[in-house]
Amino acid sequence: MSFNFTGRRAATAVLTAALLMPLAACGNDDTQDSGAKAAESATGTSKADLTVLAAASLTDVFKTAGAAYEKAHPGTKVTFSFAGSQELAAQVKQGAPADALITADTKTMDGLKADTGTPTVIAKNRLVIATGEGNPKKVDELKDLGDPQLKVVLAAPEVPAGRYSKKILDAQKITVKPVSQEPNVRAVLSKVELGEADVGLVYKTDAEKSVDKVDAVAIPDDQNAIAEYPAATLKASKNSEAAAAFVAWLSTPEAQKILQDAGFQQP
Repeated sequence: MSFNFTGRRAATAVLTAALLMPLAACGNDDTQDSGAKAAESATGTSKADLTVLAAASLTDVFKTAGAAYEKAHPGTKVTFSFAGSQELAAQVKQGAPADALITADTKTMDGLKADTGTPTVIAKNRLVIATGEGNPKKVDELKDLGDPQLKVVLAAPEVPAGRYSKKILDAQKITVKPVSQEPNVRAVLSKVELGEADVGLVYKTDAEKSVDKVDAVAIPDDQNAIAEYPAATLKASKNSEAAAAFVAWLSTPEAQKILQDAGFQQP
């Protein structure tokens, strides 16, 4: 009898161990999952595929910034859609799927309060006069744009760069009849690069990216306008946490260095 009792105890112990093994395995998985989530939270990483609507004048610098962000946040992919700020605003109002927005002026962003989180200015810019390489028309100052023989191209009035241009020209009482008004500032620059216009008013950062094709004539501060770039999350985003992380990152020292190296001013 003693032998049979001992054998039963051994069998029970084996069965209990067998039943506990899957539970232990599940416990390890839960622990690993919790650890992974904790690590993700600690690093501030929120993995997602982000779509960011951004002003056309940010095209070059955001390619660099996006790559830097993805490197620092493994598992997150940032896709940019560049256009004039007024076009971006129209896309937001039409419900285009996106996660964050950066415009080239506060007026456009302010008109989207119902669709965005609280915006933060992440950079500033200023206008310059872009001329053909070597400045063949000898344009020296803003008032030269009033010469009726000069082919001037401007951004359209509803575009931030167009509003800034109108503001500074009106302030100096300079009458300009542009040969064309373009949907974004990059299109203005392109017209000058291609020789389809003699001069155009563009952002300093755009002219600096095209130094082999255009010259830039500085406009004095007292005659110039400062462009501000606000960034905000979109309320319709399906990746709100990751979108907020990206917008916050744009104000970090790493992002600010990238922006300022490209010629943007501190916010």
